[in-house]
Amino acid sequence: MKSRDQEVPEQYTKCNISSKKRYLRKEEGLKMSYLYVCEQGAVIGVSGNRFQVKYKDGMTKSIPMETMEVIEVFGKIQLTTQCLDTCLTRGINVIFYSQYGSYYGRLVSTNHVNVGRQRRQAELGASGDFNLGMSRRIIDAKIRNQIVILRRYARNTNYDIKRPVAEMQYMCQKVQEGTSVEQIMGFEGNAAKIYFKVLGQLINPEFVFSGRTRRPPLDPFNSMISLGYSIVLNEIYGKLEARGLNPYFGVMHSDREKHPTLASDLMEEWRAVLVDSTALSMLNGHELEKEDFYSNVEEPGVFLTNEGFKTYIQKLEKKFRADNKYLTYVDYSVSFRRAIDLQIGQLIKAIETANVEEYKPIIIR
Repeated sequence: MKSRDQEVPEQYTKCNISSKKRYLRKEEGLKMSYLYVCEQGAVIGVSGNRFQVKYKDGMTKSIPMETMEVIEVFGKIQLTTQCLDTCLTRGINVIFYSQYGSYYGRLVSTNHVNVGRQRRQAELGASGDFNLGMSRRIIDAKIRNQIVILRRYARNTNYDIKRPVAEMQYMCQKVQEGTSVEQIMGFEGNAAKIYFKVLGQLINPEFVFSGRTRRPPLDPFNSMISLGYSIVLNEIYGKLEARGLNPYFGVMHSDREKHPTLASDLMEEWRAVLVDSTALSMLNGHELEKEDFYSNVEEPGVFLTNEGFKTYIQKLEKKFRADNKYLTYVDYSVSFRRAIDLQIGQLIKAIETANVEEYKPIIIR
């Protein structure tokens, strides 16, 4: 996302190496960092044992190498050869976006490659039963999570959601009865139409939302969730590669050129949990106002301003780091980011045993 005057939010010019930090596990004291760099013309390099970002105004910020996990850059950001070499050697993902948040690509090392696991993954990809079983579990969880979000935000309104919820619950039932992945995706599409229609009634009336629009997003809510989905998708993409899986060998979505379908598959259960809930919370809680969005003739669509971008990224990162106890197979709290890691571990178990029952999707309450 990018602002009208093509400047970057204050958060990123002054402290974007600040602390997008999290605990990997409760038993580990190591904090890992997610670095977002958005100021156009900034240069990321290496000095000693630290990553260093130099800004056009002369300011310099740095962060220890050992804490770095992901670097995300938006727009015209330079990375020195030494920085690239360090990232490849240490297995640090670098993700490239346009100024507006469109995904371009990523830099990854080959340290993570697990040929045997990917062969097994490819073999199972040809199994209709495995794909069908995984699709049922993921889509059932997605619809259930959407229903929870609707109920949460309908509490403070007079809008009656009983009928749309019943219709979505019926879609969950149909998902369990589906005999093909295509059928299941059809039921998911029907549930999504109902879901987004109801959301339009639950969002702050100042922000008109009449349905999902993508390239470009045509209203503030679509603008927020499009950026959020892109960030979540690429988090999952990187975690899949880090565990030796191929992000392009999907089980549910149809193969598309240059699209990581497995990452798209796994993201489905997280859309409402992480992104929709954050966007709704911010708009209904007046954390963002209409002035935090803009549109213009040169770049059709609705986009976050500098300050709006900063506020949204801070809130989304806070959501990633929030603890929860929604996973049924662990008896302790974990952050949502750690929960994604654990879910990928469950997927690996399912692949290695050819048993979809090993995969237990996250379902919020």
